[in-house]
Amino acid sequence: MSLKTFHLVFILVSILFSFVFGVWGVMSDGTAELMLGVFSLVGTVGMSVYLFFFLKKFKHISYL
Repeated sequence: MSLKTFHLVFILVSILFSFVFGVWGVMSDGTAELMLGVFSLVGTVGMSVYLFFFLKKFKHISYL
């Protein structure tokens, strides 16, 4: 597994976990959970933007 493939998988898993945690936080009762959920969803958007630029920059490098 190349470093690019590992990085891609790691970022995708991070986006998934951050999204799930954000949804849980928003749906939970309490101010702290709501704030953590919102921050997590903002992080999800940030990591998605990062993933877009990462794929754009390294599209010429193979995944193997």
